[in-house]
Amino acid sequence: MKIKKLITAVLCITFIAFIGHASAQVKKKAIVKKKAPVAVAKTTPPPPFATAPEIEDGKALVSKSDCLACHKIDSKLVGPAYLAIAEKYPQDQNTVNMLSQKVISGGSGVWGPVPMAPHPVITLAEANKMVKYILTLNSKNTPVVSKLG
Repeated sequence: MKIKKLITAVLCITFIAFIGHASAQVKKKAIVKKKAPVAVAKTTPPPPFATAPEIEDGKALVSKSDCLACHKIDSKLVGPAYLAIAEKYPQDQNTVNMLSQKVISGGSGVWGPVPMAPHPVITLAEANKMVKYILTLNSKNTPVVSKLG
């Protein structure tokens, strides 16, 4: 009889120990720390390099001027293709200012020995729109955002 009581006691202790251990395993799984969601910083996209009206105005100004006598969009004629210009220069205001001055004053040496004739009747505002149109022809060319503090 003592053996039956001893075996019963051992089985009860084993059963309780097993249940307690299994319960601890369940609790460990339930307590697994969830990672806090990563906060994604909301960044506002930079303003467009050129507005749609500026691009359309620039395209119209190019088509009405004598530019197409020396330039084509995708191939070299006398001067470089507009796509080559768009690939070479970044989309930023410094580039627009520099190229606009070249359109008005003429230039030479950058694309070969043939100089670009000056266009003094084109205003600076018109030249800016024309240059912005040309620079936006390259879809790989992204605006340069100046970091002013």
